[in-house]
Amino acid sequence: MAELLSQIQSPADLHKLSDAQLAAVAQEIRDELVKVLSIRSAHFASNLGVVELCLALHLTYDFAKDRLIWDTGHQIYPHKLITGRHKTFRSIRTKGGLMGFPNPAESPYDLFMTGHAGSSVSTISGLKAGDDLLGRTDRHAVAVIGDGAFPSGIVFEAFNNIAGLKQNALVVLNDNEMSICPRTGGMAHYLDHCRATGLYQGSKRTLNQILNQIPLVGEAARTSLESLRDGLKAVFKNGMLFEEMGFRYFGPVDGHDLAGLRKILKLLKTQTGPVLLHVLTTKGHGVPQAAEDPVTFHSPPVFEEVGPERRIVAMKKGGAKAYTDVVSAAIHAAMAADPKVAVLTAAMCQGNKLEKVRADYPTRFFDTGICESHAVAFAAGMAKAGAKPIVDIYSTFLQRSFDQIFQEVALQNLPVVFTLDRAGLAGPDGPTHHGVFDVPYMRLFPNMTMMAPGDELDVEPMLRFALAHNGPISIRYPKANLDRLDRTGDPAPIELGKAEVIDWGEDGCFVALGTMTATCVAAAKRLHADGIHMGVINARFVKPLDRETILRAVELLPLVVTVEEGTLEGGFGSAVLEAANAAGLDARNVLRKGIPDKFIEHGDRAELLADIGLDVDGLVAAVRKYREECADRDSLSGYAVG
Repeated sequence: MAELLSQIQSPADLHKLSDAQLAAVAQEIRDELVKVLSIRSAHFASNLGVVELCLALHLTYDFAKDRLIWDTGHQIYPHKLITGRHKTFRSIRTKGGLMGFPNPAESPYDLFMTGHAGSSVSTISGLKAGDDLLGRTDRHAVAVIGDGAFPSGIVFEAFNNIAGLKQNALVVLNDNEMSICPRTGGMAHYLDHCRATGLYQGSKRTLNQILNQIPLVGEAARTSLESLRDGLKAVFKNGMLFEEMGFRYFGPVDGHDLAGLRKILKLLKTQTGPVLLHVLTTKGHGVPQAAEDPVTFHSPPVFEEVGPERRIVAMKKGGAKAYTDVVSAAIHAAMAADPKVAVLTAAMCQGNKLEKVRADYPTRFFDTGICESHAVAFAAGMAKAGAKPIVDIYSTFLQRSFDQIFQEVALQNLPVVFTLDRAGLAGPDGPTHHGVFDVPYMRLFPNMTMMAPGDELDVEPMLRFALAHNGPISIRYPKANLDRLDRTGDPAPIELGKAEVIDWGEDGCFVALGTMTATCVAAAKRLHADGIHMGVINARFVKPLDRETILRAVELLPLVVTVEEGTLEGGFGSAVLEAANAAGLDARNVLRKGIPDKFIEHGDRAELLADIGLDVDGLVAAVRKYREECADRDSLSGYAVG
């Protein structure tokens, strides 16, 4: 059969295809996903699981007019392939190519750039309210949300609002028994009950066989559908939670039965009021190993060889160790040494590489699901009781718990340790995942101490220091391979608010935060070869800042360059300027280098750092430019802010 996927320029083209051709398109979509993984790492298992659901939705609704939000968005690939992006699809997650998440700049079919979980139901409710307000009442509103994201508090806030407004909205619960790792908590147990006792599991009849007995149109269709729903509810007591919340519940149904999905969606399209359709899918469906091990295949390494029927023969072996590895090892060691230490994560056990911790210390490992606000408040309670909680969450996800960091932790001055993974540019995951705002949002709070390791050797001593500290404290580190600084001796011990002087240069110095320190050391070496002696200070602490060391540099040296893999707005460089101002120093010799005031697109981390001048070449060029400008003014005390 000739390739069909390449002929689909928009979802309207799907209506020209027969059932057999639609099944072939589903196969071609899965083949295309496998081909991408032979080029680069990407989200995989989640996309394999929604192929039929994606096709059924686009065959039922006209999302050129109607509204569709994919929650979290990492399962957007099939949607991209049928909304005019097939030709450019293999550029996904590369600089200048397609984003791995929804992106309104790419297509009108992408309404929001969704990279965090849980907000889809709220935004679809807002879209429906806006459309109704402006007289566009004929627009349908659909949110697709996974069972991993479903326990997020904002989901139930949105359910409460939609039910109160009696909005015509469809929420599709894509239940694959997973987030990235297996789901946890009471909602998981409830959905397991629905799965075990419901139509799909309890009887071997397909949804399509049952729906064939229901008329397609008119009052008879509505009556039959309601009878089916009420009968199942009476027998199995499925969906009672959602019914009590004001949603009419249908399901669970087979999410890989394309014909059945199309028929029930067509019937639900005629319904009024809030509706929840519970769809059962298999993460990794269509690729044997991905279905068997969806955790590994969530975002797997590149496939080096693929056999018949998409069976993966070989995967690229892992490379050098990353900061996440050494932090997880330090957490494990701390838990071995002290029975009071516990670790909390928000559905990111694999991402934070805590599998060994979970296996060895199950009673002190807590996965709250995608509920970051709850995780932080939960940790505050543990700390108040005398435990030593470590909250291990990505920088970009931790900001969802801003209020709890303030109210429950910092205000109470509780000893909660925050380890902020992916602090800095997260590479191909793009702007929804770049962890570049944690320095401003954490340093706002009184009582908060903030650290960043300059290299691998700083990590374990920093965690030990943090666990002994009597107050809230954070450690930020990037999604990057480990560095080892070229010191003349052993690293200086970790002391509160003390930086480490790697070298002191008479022509100026770099004051580096975190793993930018190694880049600064390399830049200083290159400048030294040209006769420019720049020193390097490993700041280690954002708060409290080492005023003695850093302000001495500002006062005595002709140039001080602050370097951070975080936003310049309110960041580490701003903290240095604030300290200099408070000390009455002339800080016109301070040059700040960091993330500019814009959202950084996706791409390889090294490419992105080079684009904004945070690589060795960029830092060398910045120092030379500054010196040239100062020479033109016959002074080395000019003003410059990067």
